[in-house]
Amino acid sequence: MTSAELISDLQRKLAAGLAKIDPHHRLLGRPVSYRVIDGRTLEITYRDVAGIADSEVIGVKRVIGECSCSISPQTAERIIVRFVVQLK
Repeated sequence: MTSAELISDLQRKLAAGLAKIDPHHRLLGRPVSYRVIDGRTLEITYRDVAGIADSEVIGVKRVIGECSCSISPQTAERIIVRFVVQLK
């Protein structure tokens, strides 16, 4: 599978899976960007997130597979949630 196909597959999985694992819509409907790093790694960034629970992070990891997650402040009320996935 090419990188573009892998990214499309992850986007489809997230679109279908977020509705089930994000009942409070903390990620669903938030601005999201996808960035390929070094041709082998995909960074998925959600902005303007009010908060996120561990169970929601775990749910996203179940949907997209093995990945890492980081959370950083955006403003006093909003955070940025970033998932990094190796493209195989």
